[in-house]
This record gives sequence, C-alpha cells and structure tokens, in this order.
Amino acid sequence: MKIATYNVNGVNGRLPVLLRWLQETAPDVACLQELKAPQENFPEQAVLDAGYKAIWHGQKSWNGVAILAKKDKQITEVCRALPGDPTDEHSRYIEAIVDGITIGCLYLPNGNPAPGPKFDYKLGWFERLKTHAAGLLAADKPVVLTGDYNVMPTELDAYKPERWVNDALFRPETREAFKTLVEQGWTDAIRKLYPTEVIYTFFDYFRDAYGRNAGLRIDHFLLSPHLEKRLVAAGVNRDVRGWEKTSDHAPVWIELKDAE
Repeated sequence: MKIATYNVNGVNGRLPVLLRWLQETAPDVACLQELKAPQENFPEQAVLDAGYKAIWHGQKSWNGVAILAKKDKQITEVCRALPGDPTDEHSRYIEAIVDGITIGCLYLPNGNPAPGPKFDYKLGWFERLKTHAAGLLAADKPVVLTGDYNVMPTELDAYKPERWVNDALFRPETREAFKTLVEQGWTDAIRKLYPTEVIYTFFDYFRDAYGRNAGLRIDHFLLSPHLEKRLVAAGVNRDVRGWEKTSDHAPVWIELKDAE
C-alpha cells in the first residue's frame, strides 16, 4: 500500500496540481492538509472523478484536513477532531481506518510568534496528540500518524538551522515534544530509511528557496511497530514543488508491504 501526505495550501486554488499529482503518482491513500475551504466547498466530485473517495473536515479560510482513498479501498471514519479539548474549533485532525490500517491525518499548529499564545496553543495541541497517540499504540494495531507537523526534529531537517533557533517550528520545546512523541514507540519513516540524508518537504515561496534547495523537513510519517516492519520505501515528490501554481510543500509518501 502506498500512503502519501500533502499540504495542498488551498484545495480549490491548487486543484489542478492535486489532480495531476494523484494521476501521476497514484497513492492508495492521500492525506491532505490546509484545505482552506468550508465543508461544503470541498471538491468532492473532482476527487471522485480522479478515482478517489474522501472524508474531510473543512474550515473557512484556514486549516482543514482530508483523507482520500482509492475507490476499491474500504474507508471508515473514526473521528474528525483531536480529543482532549472540546472547545478547540480548528480543523486539524481526522482519523480513519483504511483496509485495516488506522490513519491519522494531522495539521499541527505553526505556533509563531513564539513565545506567545499561539506557541502555547501549539504545545498544548502537541500534548493532546501525545495522549491520543499513546492510546493508539496501546490498542496494538497498525497505525500511521502523518501530516504537516510544523516541526524540524533536528538540525539536519533545516537549511541553515542557525536561522531558525527562535522559530516555533525549531524551538527546543517543540523538538522535545516531537522527540517524546516518537519515543512512545513510533518510527519516523523517512529517517528509518534515510538516517543521514538531507531531505526537505517545504520550500518557501521567497528567495528561490526551491531552486536553492533551501528547505525544511516538516511533513512526517510516524509508524506504529506493526507498520515499521512493513516499511519498504519512502520519499518526497520534490518535483511537484516546482510545478506552476503549486503548494509550498511537496508530497511525502511511504510504501508498505502486505501483512504476513
């Protein structure tokens, strides 16, 4: 099974890019973030015409997450909000079971400026994620937690990391939160297969960041122990970042062999 994650940065404005990417790479499952569209404006028919069914949780102008699955896959929604704060109205998490694999699609808060209320919200969201993730691991089932984490875990994950020391995506508190999450028993799929390579998933629109390969690795796949054993390939569709009117993120993907 091929599973991908892609922060589309506006699902309707980037719809031609999304549809081209789906056609060219044909993931079995695609997790999307930053839909930037209310629930009723998700382009469901275009996605269906592309061969995918979808569940989504939209939000006007901001956020929004979706899980797409090929039409021959069974997809069952589990929840469309991260547990732990019923007052949180941001559309940042959706979870489904696809062919026996629990897939959590997340868009973790940016947190800037830091310190401040937005950074506090980011760290609080992280704590809720860790609690939920621990419960998923305790269930002893195959789980993928993927999406835009807005975290560069190490200096290897940032071009010129010294420039990011005070940014919410790279502050010690953020990296420690990600580290403690992984240490629950999750596997960072990209680093499992490419422990020392420079790999970026985000390139700013300014200063020719894509052309200079001046990027960040902030889109991640965390795999439960069941799936760590099944991981056979992973990568970034870096070329998609170079397409016309594209997102500032590049899609990331993994391939899992069938369960034994």
